[in-house]
Amino acid sequence: MSAAEQTAVNVRQQVSAEEWATRVDLAACYRLIAHFGWDDLVFTHISARVPGTHDFLINPYGLMFEEVTASNLVRVDLAGNKTLPSPYEINPAGYTIHSAVHEARDDAGCVLHLHTMEGIAVSAQQRGLLPISQQATFITLSLSYHDYEGLALNPDEKARLQAHLGDTRHMILRNHGLLTVGRTVSDAFLAMYSLQRACEIQIMAQAGGSAELINIPQAVLDTVPEYVRLVTRGAGAGLVWPALLRKMDRLDPGYRE
Repeated sequence: MSAAEQTAVNVRQQVSAEEWATRVDLAACYRLIAHFGWDDLVFTHISARVPGTHDFLINPYGLMFEEVTASNLVRVDLAGNKTLPSPYEINPAGYTIHSAVHEARDDAGCVLHLHTMEGIAVSAQQRGLLPISQQATFITLSLSYHDYEGLALNPDEKARLQAHLGDTRHMILRNHGLLTVGRTVSDAFLAMYSLQRACEIQIMAQAGGSAELINIPQAVLDTVPEYVRLVTRGAGAGLVWPALLRKMDRLDPGYRE
């Protein structure tokens, strides 16, 4: 048995079955973000609440997303203290953002934050995300904005971020990037997939120069919740997540260690 396999066995023996399942999903999410090219070296974060606790799991600072595994995720409390032994530390800026959301939102089973080029480009636009694509319609009814205050190291910023986020599922961090909140890892991933795609489409559409963009009418936007339910057959992100795990098992199964 390799050292990595032995570590995985040791961690798995120390945690509940529910926590291990969350760790596997979260590690898969990190690998998926790397697969789609949405990572930023070691500088963004995805966190997931440990079921039945206020603790959350987050990436080891210094590892690339394709190196994250179920066993090397770091478990911390809302004060940033490790609650399970780990040789790794966490990024303090990531802790500030993620602890703020987990603290304020009981439904925040997973918080996903990215620095994609298209996301930052849209975040720097005065009007933010425009309702110009079907993908954007999934976002605009539950979207908030938070102004840039510099690197997220000031604990005083947490209250303002919480107030701006409210009960929304998607947030654009001005001049910074994107953030999504989900009850599960799969919910947060699908929310980010839609938000990122909407930003990509907007930047491509704007590359047309003087071409006038067409906004989707509000009456159509108002029908979105119902048609999303119908399209996903009421399963939400649960419809696509098993297929995404199968994809990772084919391409990069090491996330399960």
